Amino acid sequence: MSSLKEQINRERLPQHIAIIMDGNGRWAKRHGKERLYGHYNGVESVRKITEAATALGVKYLTLYTFSTENWDRPQDEVDGLMELLVDNIEKETPTFHKNNIRFMTIGDTARMPANAQRRLRDCTDETAANTGLTLILALSYSSRWELTEAARQMGADVKNGTLDPETITEKTIGNYLTTKNIPDPDLLIRTSGEIRISNFLLWQIAYSELYFTETLWPDFKEEDLYKAIVDYQSRERRFGKTSEQII
Repeated sequence: MSSLKEQINRERLPQHIAIIMDGNGRWAKRHGKERLYGHYNGVESVRKITEAATALGVKYLTLYTFSTENWDRPQDEVDGLMELLVDNIEKETPTFHKNNIRFMTIGDTARMPANAQRRLRDCTDETAANTGLTLILALSYSSRWELTEAARQMGADVKNGTLDPETITEKTIGNYLTTKNIPDPDLLIRTSGEIRISNFLLWQIAYSELYFTETLWPDFKEEDLYKAIVDYQSRERRFGKTSEQII
């Protein structure tokens, strides 16, 4: 059977794909294991999807890795996630270099353990000059946190006289977000059958195409990504215009 990859039009690739990686805990439960077992297996899906996106020529891949709300999970799960995260980022850094991948994070990473911050910063610095896929991990991230921080910073700049409120535009707001200089996602994928956005990139996905799949994240592999892209390419993106206007 031929791969869905052959159906993808390389001229119409989504430039930026964002993924809500959901279902690790349920996957582990189905296998009679603790939740961390699902997270460990979810790492392999991250690796495969990153490699597949790189091979296709996708320019940006943002993965919702740890939300601000996830800090409220049991401490042993949070600690395990932090260690799993930084260990794998360090281990994958040479591969990022080999594949010309630039690594970066968005979110309130100041809440993370100091050692984890340092190790993530090292990978960011080491890959900063790479020009292929930009892999973005959303860590300790939520849109409400991001928009609150942007409003706070804008308010401070108005107060100190460096920002005139009469000149504020959508572009101005975008420049205060953590995704400054990153194009908005063309395609947002959520795994595990949940049909909600979960406080993820709310400003940035205003005109993103949404794709939901029942597949749990540890089972989401290359063919699942290709299926999502083929579905994306079957849609007409109008950005508020009529079909006739975009012909």
